[in-house]
Amino acid sequence: MRVSWRFWFFILVLIGAAAILIPQIALQSNQPVVINQTAVPPLPRLDPEKVDEGKVLYAQYCAECHGADLKGSPTWKQSLADGSFPPPPHDSSGHTWHHPDELLLDIVKNGGDPVYNSKMPAFGDKLSDEEIISILEFIKSKWGTEEREFQWWITARPDWE
Repeated sequence: MRVSWRFWFFILVLIGAAAILIPQIALQSNQPVVINQTAVPPLPRLDPEKVDEGKVLYAQYCAECHGADLKGSPTWKQSLADGSFPPPPHDSSGHTWHHPDELLLDIVKNGGDPVYNSKMPAFGDKLSDEEIISILEFIKSKWGTEEREFQWWITARPDWE
């Protein structure tokens, strides 16, 4: 018996849909996030409207230094002559996801830490807290599950300071 091309096309569409939906379902689990035997509430869903707004704002305010693809400078781990570092990536390959929301908001709002000779400018006079949160939602939408869960865990745990 010969199987038609429509059957194979249907199978490919199902596989494609599963590849897209399964990671999304995993991220929307109602299970607490547990790391080092410390549990925090379940990972919150990203707000699609904030992600869309954040994408536009990121392109306007962040992409020039951190790249449209969030990859940052290829030499972001190598210090410059003045002791500062080039802009880091904001995708899963960087370290943004190692920091709690409160710190990320503070860095964008007030600029990088001068103790580390950071060149990150302050955007508090250009962006509202809600706009910065939207940018962070966009950035988070580009992370993998493990990075999102870790970043949520470090944000939500009661003893992160």
